[in-house]
Amino acid sequence: MGKLRFDALAELFSRTPIEVDVPKAKSSDYFGENTFNKKAMQAYLSEEAYHSVMDAIHKGSKIERRIANQVASGMKSWAVDRGATHYSHWFQPLTGATAEKHDAFFDPSESGGVIEKFDGNMLVQQEPDASSFPSGGIRNTFEARGYTAWDPSSTPFIIGNTLCIPTIFISYTGEALDYKLPLLKSLTALDKAAVEVCQYFDKEVSKVVATLGWEQEYFLVDEALFHARPDLMLTGRTLMGHSSAKDQQMDDHYFGSIPGRVMNFMRDLELESLRLGIPIKTRHNEVAPNQFECAPVFEEANIAVDHNALLMDLMQKIARKHKFRVLLHEKPYKGVNGSGKHNNWSMLTNTGTNLLAPGKTPRKNLQFLSFLINTVKAVHDHSDLLRASIVSHGNEHRLGAHEAPPSIISVFLGSQLTQLLDDLENRVKMKMTPDEKADIKLDIGKIPEILLDNTDRNRTSPFAFTGNRFEFRAVGSSANPASPMIVLNSVVAHQLKAFKASVDGLIAKGIKKDEAILQILREYIIESKKIRFEGNGYSENWVEEAKKRGLSNVSSAPEALKAFLSKNSIEVFETNHILSKRELEARLEIRLENYIKSVQIESRVLGDLAINHIIPTALKYQNVLIDNVKGIKELFGAEDYDELATPHLQSIKKISGHMSMIRKLVVDMVQKRKEIHQLGSIQDQASRYHSDIKHCMEQIRYHIDKLELIVDDEIWPLPKYRELLFTR
Repeated sequence: MGKLRFDALAELFSRTPIEVDVPKAKSSDYFGENTFNKKAMQAYLSEEAYHSVMDAIHKGSKIERRIANQVASGMKSWAVDRGATHYSHWFQPLTGATAEKHDAFFDPSESGGVIEKFDGNMLVQQEPDASSFPSGGIRNTFEARGYTAWDPSSTPFIIGNTLCIPTIFISYTGEALDYKLPLLKSLTALDKAAVEVCQYFDKEVSKVVATLGWEQEYFLVDEALFHARPDLMLTGRTLMGHSSAKDQQMDDHYFGSIPGRVMNFMRDLELESLRLGIPIKTRHNEVAPNQFECAPVFEEANIAVDHNALLMDLMQKIARKHKFRVLLHEKPYKGVNGSGKHNNWSMLTNTGTNLLAPGKTPRKNLQFLSFLINTVKAVHDHSDLLRASIVSHGNEHRLGAHEAPPSIISVFLGSQLTQLLDDLENRVKMKMTPDEKADIKLDIGKIPEILLDNTDRNRTSPFAFTGNRFEFRAVGSSANPASPMIVLNSVVAHQLKAFKASVDGLIAKGIKKDEAILQILREYIIESKKIRFEGNGYSENWVEEAKKRGLSNVSSAPEALKAFLSKNSIEVFETNHILSKRELEARLEIRLENYIKSVQIESRVLGDLAINHIIPTALKYQNVLIDNVKGIKELFGAEDYDELATPHLQSIKKISGHMSMIRKLVVDMVQKRKEIHQLGSIQDQASRYHSDIKHCMEQIRYHIDKLELIVDDEIWPLPKYRELLFTR
């Protein structure tokens, strides 16, 4: 057995599970204890400051600098009482990770000592060095100035001894350099557009918030095996490895008993999450071996995004404590399920109504249909932009493979709702008799009964209605959920504005409001019909059917990302004041750069492993076979030589062939990388990395995986799939 592999397995089998000291108190007693939540604000802020922060959260009003000083003083006192010594503006740059710069509370005093200081200026705005964060050309590298600004709607929290303050991150000229600012703008646009539509049905509605419930899938691997796999360490996925004889085909891992060591990790993660106000509720085994999932209850979308970004960071820290590594890559293992982050999205009014849940009256259900059909229409009109929001190098490996939804964007509504929409299409007319109106009203009133026994989900759909929300299943596990939420909020807001304008136009012509709404909804049902699909999204038949319908199927991430700069996309973002064309161009460039760098790193790691690990191991085994063949000839002579030596000679020949191809392909891959970087266009570079470099990597992997089946297991240098997937 290869030394790395032997040492890794020996260390793994010596593991002693780390017990978690779970508090005896109820979770409600310590939930959010490390957050500056309402309870903490009431205890540490004046009534004036408290109400000012609440108004900022609920009404978007500005906080005066005088009040900001009061808030800062109270926040510092609370944090210091909980052992904090530093503070940080915590933000989400376009790297895909979170970022923070810690500053101590103290300042030198004139007397020569130090004083604890944290005022409104420090709370509201900071100026971190922005030179090394991706900007997509918005600012020059030598210009380091960037600003973080406090987001009062997101709760500050303490990690270790540091007070973390959620903030936006912008350039010197005001462009967004993060996910949070455009997310907040998209939420504002959706709020305004949705409230105006709600006024048709309920004059009491004055605010609409988007809600989000994410489901985080992930793999766990023992840290010893992780360190023995340079590809996992450097890229987050296995660049080689033959499938295990047994993986997920028996379906025995899904919802199975959670292993004890994994359970300890989960308990620890849940405990720290609850203390940070992350309402984790669900945990279970996922489909693939060593794959798991956790999920919280629904929250306002901005808070939910912050909590997911915080959780992904928390998972990594706690996993190390338990001698695990968390794999958030969308496809760490070839041939088994990848990991997603299903985004369950809906809209909630200030009156407590879920706009994607049917009501008890025909009027409430007409409201429900209005928001349901407008969402479907938005997905239909902007499906390419929605795909662009979730594509990445990692998700490119996952989409369309082993139970992941395909890269074809479609919407599942369920047979009963589909039938209802078809009926509306056929029965709504420009002029309806009183009896026809009564019949339609009666059928609309039956929607809750229709959905009562129709709550099953279509796991193959990338965008499925599940009874009171839409589940965007195509989002990748490592993604910041703000990316798809920015797009979804924006396109739905844009669509609702168009709907309001069309309905008002008919009302101005003398058509009654409900009839006007039904007529416009009928138009939308017809126009968006091709995006609705109730069947198996994994089947090849659907690929052909989608092509006939005119639905796009773009599996290449570089190609899919072009949608950010389409005419429709620019119109959506600019008219709703969410992102400018310049900001969209920057984000496209950043996404393409990330794609290129990801594939480049993978190809370099694979080339190194192939030449310096795999080929030397194959040579060593080949020499053993050669010595064995020589021994056969010496021992048995020419008479029995052919019969006895032939199997070994065939193996020697196969090994030589695979090694020769690996060497050739690695040289070709290096040469192609050099050629690609001579291209002037970053779009062309990314496209060539997709077509040429990924193809080389697949071919190299093929030959390495064949060698794994031939070479003696005792000397194979890297942990195999059976060990990575089944040891814990």
